[in-house]
Amino acid sequence: MRHISILVPSGNSSLSNLEATYKMFSMTNEAMIKAGKPAVFKLQLVATNEKARLSNGIFSIIPDTDIKSVDRTDLIIIPAIHGDYSKVIENNREFVPWILQQHNLGAEVASLCIGAFLLAETGLLDGMDCATHWLAAEDFRSMFPKINLVSDRIITDENGIYTSGGAYSSLNLILYLIEKFAGRELAVLSSKIFQIDINRNSQSPFIIFHGQKSHNDVEIIKIQEYIESNYQDKLNVDDLCDRISLSRRTFERRFKKATSNTTIAYIQMVKVEAAKKQLEIGHKNVNEVMYDVGYSDAKAFRDVFRKITGMTPVDYQNHYKRAPVF
Repeated sequence: MRHISILVPSGNSSLSNLEATYKMFSMTNEAMIKAGKPAVFKLQLVATNEKARLSNGIFSIIPDTDIKSVDRTDLIIIPAIHGDYSKVIENNREFVPWILQQHNLGAEVASLCIGAFLLAETGLLDGMDCATHWLAAEDFRSMFPKINLVSDRIITDENGIYTSGGAYSSLNLILYLIEKFAGRELAVLSSKIFQIDINRNSQSPFIIFHGQKSHNDVEIIKIQEYIESNYQDKLNVDDLCDRISLSRRTFERRFKKATSNTTIAYIQMVKVEAAKKQLEIGHKNVNEVMYDVGYSDAKAFRDVFRKITGMTPVDYQNHYKRAPVF
């Protein structure tokens, strides 16, 4: 039987993460027992000390045990913990050496949504891919530059170190773990019971691009603001360089350092975000929207749109446009 330790952190942790994770693994056990087979998971809610309690002011969670009492576990699950990320890590630092100790003993570790910040603090993700909520991407990259953040991904699996995308996409990681440890049949059953799309592999359609301006390069911020105000034009990188009197090489280096994107990629994301808003309103067809955001080549527009959102412009409009009010 696989022992699963679901952490109960200090602070404003996601009770929905904890409850859904516990329920999905428990229901897998129930399905196994109903089929005349032994349960596959032993679940425990684990805190840093025996007196710990987690409450959101309405509901409370009482842990089953604490880290001092768990000598060996097979899988550690870190839920999302909301608030200032540095303070969240500091308030839960006692978990870090225990996670490392258990990993050295063979335990696998999974983070849900922004639980990735606590997992990243262990160093286990250094040099690896990691997913988290797209809203936290800039802060994550700034705090953990050694980790390759893949903000469009729903799930990463790096040799038994797992991470998930934002919010309820964590349910896809739980399904993935159920399939890995209990089989595809039970994972499909869980997906049907909890009505989760088992094949969803990207959070790209849900990402809202706000521009990355949490840096101190004033000249690059001016260029970002110019791009965002003139996205409907055919923007040229050399012209942008001239606006702040920099060589292209220096400009590209500073732009990438400040925004974590190339200039071309940034322009594309700004244009696609503008197109998404128009497609959601639904007053214009795809070609009209394409011209409005500065594209004249339908294939180029479709390819860029799909690369960023994971959907074609037509599919996106059909999926998200406002329903008519009768």
